[in-house]
Amino acid sequence: MTKPLVALVGRPNVGKSTLFNRLIEAPLAIVEDVPGTTRDRIYADAEWGGSTFTFIDTGGLMLGSGSELEVSVRDQVQTAIAEADVVVFLVDVKEGLTASDLEIADLLRRSEKPVLLAVNKADNEGRRQDAMEFYALGLGDPYPISALHGTGTGDLLDALIGSVPSPRGEAPFDGTRIAIVGRPNVGKSSLLNAILGQERMIVNETPGTTRDAVDSFLEWNGEPVVLIDTAGIRRRGRIAPGTERYSVIRALRAIQRADVALLLLDAAEGVTEQDAHVAGYVLEEEKGLVLVVNKWDLVEKDSYTMQDYTQEVRRVLKFVVHCPLVFVSAVKGQRVGKTIELALQVQRARLSRVSTSELNKAVLDAVAAHSPPSKRGKRLKIYYATQTGVAPPSFLFFVNEPELMHFSYRRFLENRLREAFGYEGTPLRMSFRRRR
Repeated sequence: MTKPLVALVGRPNVGKSTLFNRLIEAPLAIVEDVPGTTRDRIYADAEWGGSTFTFIDTGGLMLGSGSELEVSVRDQVQTAIAEADVVVFLVDVKEGLTASDLEIADLLRRSEKPVLLAVNKADNEGRRQDAMEFYALGLGDPYPISALHGTGTGDLLDALIGSVPSPRGEAPFDGTRIAIVGRPNVGKSSLLNAILGQERMIVNETPGTTRDAVDSFLEWNGEPVVLIDTAGIRRRGRIAPGTERYSVIRALRAIQRADVALLLLDAAEGVTEQDAHVAGYVLEEEKGLVLVVNKWDLVEKDSYTMQDYTQEVRRVLKFVVHCPLVFVSAVKGQRVGKTIELALQVQRARLSRVSTSELNKAVLDAVAAHSPPSKRGKRLKIYYATQTGVAPPSFLFFVNEPELMHFSYRRFLENRLREAFGYEGTPLRMSFRRRR
C-alpha cells in the first residue's frame, strides 16, 4: 500500500520548510529567512495517529512571469500538486491575505485536490484571531499554527488524516511486482517494450494505484509477474523540458508498490546523484533492487570496459553493493530478459528462510572469525539468533548488551550472512535484544 502524498505549498518565505521539519521531526529542509531558499522538492515520511504520510517540501510558488529559476520552481510545485493526494496550503498571518495567496488558492481549486489551509506564525491569541481573515480564500476552515513552536500542528494533522482519499486496493496477485524506475530518458519505456515484445504471454493491462501508471501482467517462464511502468508522463499540466526531478514522486509510488525495482542507469552518461537518490529510496523501502546499465550499445568497448564500468558503479553506489548488476541494450534487445530473471532471483532471496541451526552456525563462524566489539572493558556477547520474517529477511539477535553493537560489526554480520545464504539484491533487517 502506498503512503498518502502530502504537498506543502505556498508563496515564498511563509514557513513551508519550517513546517516540513516540524512534521517529520528532523531538520531535513534548509531554513533561512530568505525567500526562495527551497528550490527542489524534498521528501520525507512522518507518522501521526497510526497513519504514515510522505510529505513534500516545495519551493515558493510565484505565479505569472518570472526568471528562469522562478519558472522552474513553479513547474516543480505544480508537479507536486498534480501528484499529491492532499495539499497543505501555507499562508502567513503576519503579512495577512495577499494577491499571491488569492492566485494560489485559485490554482488549488482548479486542481480538484483536497486542500487544508494552514495559517502560519499564529503564535499568540491575537494572531490566531487574525487567521480568520483567510476564510476569504474559500478553502474552508483555516488552521492557525506556529511551525516554529509546533502549536496547532496536531489539529492540522488530525484534519489531514480525515482528508486523505480512500486508497484503491491492490488486486490480489500471487506473483512478483517489478517496478522500472530511473531518471527521464534512460530508456525505461524502451526496456518495458523490449520485455513485453520478447515475452508474448501478456494477460492484460490495467491502471495501477500509482496515478497514470499502467501495470502489465505477464508470465515469465511460468512465474506470474507485474511490470509497473513509471516511464509515461500523461497528466495534465505543464512539465518543464529537461527537468529530472519530476520523476521522483512516481518512482517513490512505484517502489512502494513493488517487490523488486529495476533501476536503469545510462551507460553513456554514467551514474548521477539522482540515480543514487532513487537507489536510496529503494533501500529505505526495504525492496529488492537490480542495477540495469542501459544503452550499453552506445559505449565504445575494449576487453576491460565492462570491468571498469562495474567498478565505477560499485564505487558510486557502494551502499547497494549487494545488488546484481546487468548491462543491456533495450533498443537492440540485448540481455533484456536477464533483468527479469535477476528480479525473480532477488525476490526468491527476499522470501527465503533458513533454519535456526544453520543461522546460528553462520553466526558462530562469524564470531570466531572476528570477535565482537567491547566498550569500557565489557564485550558484546551474541547468545543466539533466529529469523523472524521475510520480505525482507529479518533476524533477531539475543545479546547481553545491545548498545555494545557497533555499526561496523553489524555490517560485518550482515556480510557474513550474505556469504552464507546469498541474499543478493535484498536488504536484511537485523535487530538486537537483551537476554539476561
